[in-house]
This record gives sequence, C-alpha cells and structure tokens, in this order.
Amino acid sequence: MITRTASARYDGFGKEGKGRVSTGSGVLTEQGYSFGTRFEGAPGTNPEELVAAAHASCFTMALSFALAKEGLTDGTLETTAKVKLEPEGEGFKVSRSDLTLTANVAGIDEDRFRTIAEGAKANCPISKLLNAEIGFEWTLNG
Repeated sequence: MITRTASARYDGFGKEGKGRVSTGSGVLTEQGYSFGTRFEGAPGTNPEELVAAAHASCFTMALSFALAKEGLTDGTLETTAKVKLEPEGEGFKVSRSDLTLTANVAGIDEDRFRTIAEGAKANCPISKLLNAEIGFEWTLNG
C-alpha cells in the first residue's frame, strides 16, 4: 500500500481567511488558497484545481500503461480535466469532472482505442475516488 500526504492550514475564517496547502513530496509548499482563489479568480490554487490535476494525470498515466500493454510504444497523450463546483443547498458540491484527451498514437484503430480509453477512464484510481459524473471526449491522431 502506498500512502501520499498533503496538509492544509487556514488562518482566520470565512472570506477573510487565508489558507496554505503543502504536499508530502514538496511539490506544493505553503501554496496559498482562499475564498478569492476558489471563487473569484485570485492568484493561488483551490481544491477543485488540485482535483482536476490529479484526475488528468491519473487518467493519462492509466491510459499510457493500457496502451503499452497492447504493445504500443510511441505517442503522446494530452488530457485536460475540468472539475465543476456548483451550489448545493447551503454549500457546494463537485458535480462532475470532464476529461478531454488528444492522443497521437499510430497503429491502433478507433474502436480499439475507444475501448482502452474508456477502460482507463473508469479504472484510474482518481476516477474511482470521485463520486461525480465523469464526462470524456477524445481525439485520436495517428
């Protein structure tokens, strides 16, 4: 079992509060987040952006390994994840994550690629973690 860690601190409360998030690897160290970064486009990060990064990278790696298992050895995969945050009652919910993939892979037909890509979408660990609808679009060039 692999365990990854991250920590967050929030000083103050509500809109006036300011947060810092760090990851165990050190990739994020005291990165700022706040109401402004989450809802008003201020500089800094926010939880939904971090989830989007996690989903895009997890799916892309899962697809890469699935294509390698098919004997494919060369190509590029570029994925964007758009995580939607919307009001729900007195709070908010992440309602969906939409993955958009552009793939440059030679030597595979569209039907086989679709099957492999859909499998990667369904089975990457972050897809399994999310309790949200996961949209998916892709383009295969090759």
